[in-house]
Amino acid sequence: MNTSEKLIWLQERTALGILDPEPINAITNLIEEKVIPANERFVEEETPPAALYILLEGKLESDSKNKNNPAASCGLLPGAVINLQELVLDELTKCSMTTLSECRFWVVAATKFKELIAQYPQIQGAISRGLAQEVAQLTSALTNEQDRSLALRPYLVTKAQRGVVGTSRYAVKLREQIREAADTRESILIFGEPGLEKDNIAALIHFGSDFRRQPIIKIDCSILQVSGADLFGRAGGKPGLIAWLDEGTLVLNNIQETPPELLPKLAEFIETRSYKPVTRQGEPKAESYTSKARILIISEQVQPLIKRVVDKTIKAPPVRVRKTDIKAQVEYYISLYARSEGIRKPQVTPEALRRLQSYDFPGNLKELKSLVERAIVQADGATELTEEIFWSADTKKKRFRFNLLNGYPQLRKFLRSEWYPDRINYGVTLIGFAVLIAILFLGPQTRDQNFGLNLFWAWWWPFFLLLFPFLGRIWCAFCPFMIYGEVTQKLSLWLFPRKLQSWPRHQAEKWGGWFLFTMFALIFLWEELWNLENTAYLSACLLLLITAGAMICSAIFERRFWCRYLCPIGGMNGLFAKLSMTELRAQQGICSATCTTYQCYKGGPQKGEGMETNGCPLYSHPAQLQDNRDCVLCMTCLKACPHRSVEFNLRPPGIELWTTHVPHSYEVALLFLLLGGVYLHRLPEIKKVMNLEWDLTDFWQHSGLSILCLIIPTTIPFIAYGLMQIFYRLNCYLKKTKSQNRNIVKPKPFLELAYGYLPSVLGGSLAHYLRLALNEAGRILPVSFATFGFDGASLPILVAHPAVIAFLQGTTLIFSTLFTILLTQKIARQPLRCLFWQHFAAITLTVSMWIIIV
Repeated sequence: MNTSEKLIWLQERTALGILDPEPINAITNLIEEKVIPANERFVEEETPPAALYILLEGKLESDSKNKNNPAASCGLLPGAVINLQELVLDELTKCSMTTLSECRFWVVAATKFKELIAQYPQIQGAISRGLAQEVAQLTSALTNEQDRSLALRPYLVTKAQRGVVGTSRYAVKLREQIREAADTRESILIFGEPGLEKDNIAALIHFGSDFRRQPIIKIDCSILQVSGADLFGRAGGKPGLIAWLDEGTLVLNNIQETPPELLPKLAEFIETRSYKPVTRQGEPKAESYTSKARILIISEQVQPLIKRVVDKTIKAPPVRVRKTDIKAQVEYYISLYARSEGIRKPQVTPEALRRLQSYDFPGNLKELKSLVERAIVQADGATELTEEIFWSADTKKKRFRFNLLNGYPQLRKFLRSEWYPDRINYGVTLIGFAVLIAILFLGPQTRDQNFGLNLFWAWWWPFFLLLFPFLGRIWCAFCPFMIYGEVTQKLSLWLFPRKLQSWPRHQAEKWGGWFLFTMFALIFLWEELWNLENTAYLSACLLLLITAGAMICSAIFERRFWCRYLCPIGGMNGLFAKLSMTELRAQQGICSATCTTYQCYKGGPQKGEGMETNGCPLYSHPAQLQDNRDCVLCMTCLKACPHRSVEFNLRPPGIELWTTHVPHSYEVALLFLLLGGVYLHRLPEIKKVMNLEWDLTDFWQHSGLSILCLIIPTTIPFIAYGLMQIFYRLNCYLKKTKSQNRNIVKPKPFLELAYGYLPSVLGGSLAHYLRLALNEAGRILPVSFATFGFDGASLPILVAHPAVIAFLQGTTLIFSTLFTILLTQKIARQPLRCLFWQHFAAITLTVSMWIIIV
């Protein structure tokens, strides 16, 4: 490079370009080229400058002990002039200089450069003018920074409170999402339930990014001006927060509380990153500006308008799904509090931890933190935090429950023994059912002479109808249909080793309920038209048909597919079991936080006190049960659980129907079919009361009347609900036309209210079978003798007086009606006047059943 090229390079590429041609030409004649290798410090801080350095090629880095020095820790590129200010003003060097790569310099010795300064005073003047301009620029920047600081200070977030605690898959995933979000400038929606410290997640994203030195501000959307002037600023007036923020992070907290008029404008800004300052009416529209800020949105619910415009979404998991992390979270909060108060860190007992893990924490992390701090205060210096201290950690699912297994240890021991239910099933039920079928086929064919027929109709039906309110679906634990199904399954696998098919759950959930509804309807008609109650071999055929269904399904599918989805008796049992005063459940906290094998559900080898089992026969997890429909009380989960999580609770009857229950249309259909069955069983009485001339000995007339008996009673609840809808619409119309200030309550969906009739259906069925139980069940001894051809006329019998039977039937109907009214009120949670027609329908049904039964 010749002299003229050097002169041009200095003028165009360096700070010396402000000098006149004569002095810069003199500097050009003095420069010498020098190469300094990488990672060499060639200027020491606070020392007299040895030379003037002009960087031609390579990279430099400055460093200073004084962290307030604006030149500290910055990189320098070709064209940088080093030691110019120090040589002109005769000062010590302000920074150390280190080469990051091999660098090529033009160098002027300090003595020679000072001679030039003396020879050309304009060098000092030009440099002084440049310094003055820098000072003015710095002063302006400082003033701007002060204004920026004042504007942002009320909203500044100074640090993240804490990281994500825990090792669960939810905690790991959340940490990974935060790391990914920190590496991008995309807009992010952080949503979740209250108390999850979503603002702390936003802070973790910001302070984990490369822009951590930029400010982060959090704005509560509920206090934003409708015009958005505080965010976007005003045209020709005060800048908005977005303008001050520059490359920082904007956190919009509680986006769901944004004024509706502002939300579309905010969504547009999030999507385009451009905004216009607010103008007053009549003023021309302001020009558009582009923001460099990162945008983080916090919401308790997903806002459709906002979700469409954000680039990424992070869902903060609630505490109830992170039960595994509760132990670590509690220990962390204890450590924080103990450190801040300067006290000894207490320990949490295992019982207290299980209590916390069984609670769902609707207030999430904030509630957990508050609970831990309150417990430490209440412990008053104790070394342990016991279960009693966390007295408030209770759950609605546990209210009004008493665990019978804790209250009666012998009951727990029996239910976990080999006797329940296996030895009873394979030692008694398996053989007894075969004997019963043989008696029905080979013995006398009438109920007054056949022991099996008397046992089935006069003992089994009333006994288990009476048992439903106490023990739910317990019959299915000893059901002979499924015992033979299990025997078939074991034998078929032994003879033809194979893998059984998995359940077609989707199809079974969709159609299984309607299949068993159809089966029950056909059973009702068969029972009435062919007089099954008094025909032994037909009753045996009915039992064998149901058993065949169980055996066929067991040979094809895993476990008890027939029991859960297709068995008509099981469908009835599951429906009435909803009214039970007992339930089998598990503590969700222990199951999700402690259990990793799910032996109660999947089965497995012995573990701790958990026995070896094949898992729940109905593929139900006791911690996930919402009602009693899919629990047969076989106690497999109780035997398999190594953590003592399973509970057998005493509870208010039918409480699930107004708490955790999910209605199903096929269940309601079965409910009304069972209601029609009560009337079908009393067909002769209906014919007599209504003076019908139909001939029941004629098959077709008998069939038509039977179908009508199944259908007509079910129309009463539908008519009642139709009247509720008519009066609701009429009230709405009157309120609209007459501007009346009345409180109108919309009726609940019929699918929910229909379950209120369940006690009436159970009560009507029980009232019908009480006649058989109290009039014929006590004749079991002479009937047994007659079955085998002996004369048992002299044997004792136990028969109730007709007045006693009528009294018990009437009492059953009255109490079932009262319970129906009470249950309907609990399900609907509406004033009594709003449910008048529903209650009137229940009373109408009771009166009609009273007439034909009592």
